[in-house]
Amino acid sequence: MRYQDYEGEAADLIQMKLQEIERGEGIRILRAIESGSRAWGFASPDSDYDVRFIYVRPLRDYLTLRPRRKDTIDWVVDETLDICGWDLSKALQLAHKGNLYLFEWATSPVVYRSTETWDEVWEVVRGYFSPRAALYSYYGIAHNTNRDFLQGERVRYKKYLYALRPLLACKFIAERRAQPPVAFDELVDAAAPVELLPAIEQLLAAKAHMNEKDEAARIPAIDAFIDDALRPWEPLEDLFCEVVGAPEE
Repeated sequence: MRYQDYEGEAADLIQMKLQEIERGEGIRILRAIESGSRAWGFASPDSDYDVRFIYVRPLRDYLTLRPRRKDTIDWVVDETLDICGWDLSKALQLAHKGNLYLFEWATSPVVYRSTETWDEVWEVVRGYFSPRAALYSYYGIAHNTNRDFLQGERVRYKKYLYALRPLLACKFIAERRAQPPVAFDELVDAAAPVELLPAIEQLLAAKAHMNEKDEAARIPAIDAFIDDALRPWEPLEDLFCEVVGAPEE
């Protein structure tokens, strides 16, 4: 997995906001990363920043007899910068359930901050990756994206990628029983069929110059891959009902 520090004006602002959150909330951030399209590697020119972090409070905060503080922190700076964090206790509970987003946060290639404590946590947490839970989550994301956003004559290419990426992740998991890469280019190299590569290159080249809500003509090869991967249940269910309900021969 490739890790990199994010640099530039936006990263400076993010570092400042993370420090501000630590001081204001009385917490210690163990890990802070970029999530979403900027981490996946196909951000649009107008993509926002989705910063996610794991934090821990002082021991006394966990031992108090008074009502516990909430286990999430949400800071929306403006429409271009969204910062959200999970308490370590919440993160570990979600790890036990194989929560997809926690594992993506843990392996994001865009890292704003990390600590030795987090490295120790991850050594344990990584063993809780659940192929079954991840397959279920990725398939659901792809299915819902296709149903809600990819039915018109023209589509948002961002949504193509939001369906294609989880389906490739499903393919990776099914073949390797392991956590798929977060970076889209690595996932394509590892799981995309060779015959689909020209269509993916076409999609990425067009997406790089499009804003989030721009629409364009459908790409038949991408449509075919998505449709094949999301084969509907209805024909099989109709067949089952027909066979079960038929009179005995």
